[in-house]
Amino acid sequence: IFVPINILYRDREMAHILSDAAPHAVVSAAAFPSPAPIWHPSELTEAARTHPDERPHTACHGDTPVGIIYTSGTTGTSKGAVLTHNNFAANAVNLVVSWQISSTDRFLLALPLFHVHGLGNGLHSWLVSGCRMRLLERFERQTAADTFLDFRPTLFFGVPTIYVRLLDFSPEQAREIGRFMRLFVSGSAPLPPQVLEEFRARFGHTILERYGMSETMMNMSNPYIGDRRPGSVGLPLPGVSVRLLDRECQPVPDGATGELYLKGPNVFAGYWRRPEATEAAFMDGWFRTGDLAIREPDGYYALCGRRSDLIISGGFNIYPREIEEFLEEQEEVAEAAVVGVPDRVRGEAPVAYVVLRSAIEPEALADRCRQKLASFKVPREFVPMDGLPRNAMGKIQKHLLAKRAT
Repeated sequence: IFVPINILYRDREMAHILSDAAPHAVVSAAAFPSPAPIWHPSELTEAARTHPDERPHTACHGDTPVGIIYTSGTTGTSKGAVLTHNNFAANAVNLVVSWQISSTDRFLLALPLFHVHGLGNGLHSWLVSGCRMRLLERFERQTAADTFLDFRPTLFFGVPTIYVRLLDFSPEQAREIGRFMRLFVSGSAPLPPQVLEEFRARFGHTILERYGMSETMMNMSNPYIGDRRPGSVGLPLPGVSVRLLDRECQPVPDGATGELYLKGPNVFAGYWRRPEATEAAFMDGWFRTGDLAIREPDGYYALCGRRSDLIISGGFNIYPREIEEFLEEQEEVAEAAVVGVPDRVRGEAPVAYVVLRSAIEPEALADRCRQKLASFKVPREFVPMDGLPRNAMGKIQKHLLAKRAT
């Protein structure tokens, strides 16, 4: 069973995963405290070269675990999601068919293989399709334009942070890259609609946004041929069943907010060595994602945030993403994150953390919010920051902001 680890993790984070996964061996180019023997990659390469070609006679089938992917830990300590051969195969075939990936494509992959975005979507789409791939160790802002122009890819998968950096390319570079590109895909965090629009104007392509998780890989996607809507994650992929339920586990109508429940060949087997967490994550065979969404009448879905992010203030539900999107529409605001903090009168109140492009007084932001949002949604405080705390895939770590607020 393969257990990839984030290369940015420090000793404390490494110790948690090594203790939880209890691996028989660790493959690493660097030495660090480990309860298991450490193999240098060169040793593994040599062992593979000299090892007999015969496969081991072990029972292996579609439901056999093949990988443990540790969750991003945006709400605290990460858990190991056990993925099977069937999970990886179903995900890769779905994407190759849905996004029409073929052996004639040229795939530039700059995403880490310790995450399902790079591993499940990227590497396995290449294995299934037989396309040509250039795998980068990391996305380098300074050399990215030269890499694009040299390799001339037709496919590129990225996170919103990467697409913001691609907007730094010159207009000439953007037009040339757009000329040979076929598909840009974004995921792992919400893509701000204004970034999508600016990218379309610069590169001549509408980024395809999709929705997935460590526990499920890909669940939904905007269509390859069809309407790619800003702020939407599109339609369920083939074979993926979706329910949208309220707090009483009753179906919600179109246009109302509910929690996403999923079922399909992409859904993981459970959390490694955590039977209680696994049991709590499922209801009658449906995986409880913890993600809140709205379904449009034509079947498109839009994410509203995490259930754990929901703020209940004076009896009213506040979805932070709505406030964040409004703040990010302001020309002075580059990024925003909203969290709930304890409030003696209302129970909870929203606080906004903002990264500014240009100076603006907090009261001016509050005035704009009052003009466009219900009074109970107006943040109690606006806190300027140099940058928002993020994990390696660009997801904002709101639990750190919540700790800071309290």
